[in-house]
Amino acid sequence: MVVNDINTLAEDLENQELAAPSGIASPEVYGQLLAIYLYQNDLCNAKFLWKRIPASVKTAAPELGQIWAVGHHLWKSDFPATYQALNAVKWSENVAEIMQNVQIVVRSRAVDLMSQAYSSINLQTVQAMTGLDSEVCIAACKEKGWRVETDSKIVYPVRKAAEPLSQLSSEDQLFKLTDFVSFLEN
Repeated sequence: MVVNDINTLAEDLENQELAAPSGIASPEVYGQLLAIYLYQNDLCNAKFLWKRIPASVKTAAPELGQIWAVGHHLWKSDFPATYQALNAVKWSENVAEIMQNVQIVVRSRAVDLMSQAYSSINLQTVQAMTGLDSEVCIAACKEKGWRVETDSKIVYPVRKAAEPLSQLSSEDQLFKLTDFVSFLEN
């Protein structure tokens, strides 16, 4: 799934929601849009969408609640619960690929946060933040060039090379700062 395609799909789904007869879109539209918002880490729009989905649609399509459970855990920055919610469900064909990509981007963001925030971290914490079991986690850490001491179970992340400074909008800077601070608080 290409990011441009997902942005186009999100726009199309938003238009379908707006054009829906009687203002209520199909559960499939809501499900895909909610999943895409999670993929994009647009938790505010995900939460607002969840609140405006009619209760009757939520009841008729329990998968919507399962998608929102992932969003709820992301909102709280509870990575272990996020992975548990992602893996507890066999997603419908409608959202399976998107939810698989949600897991990939959540794991990638967690790895980036750890590499920025820690000079050393307990292996168990890395496992919780990535949703990987011990052996896979150790292999993934080594693949990233992180040093792993298996006897003490300490991981030494390698900070990513600094990217050339680009001018970020105030909103982007605030979002990054908020994301980083909320990660450190957990």
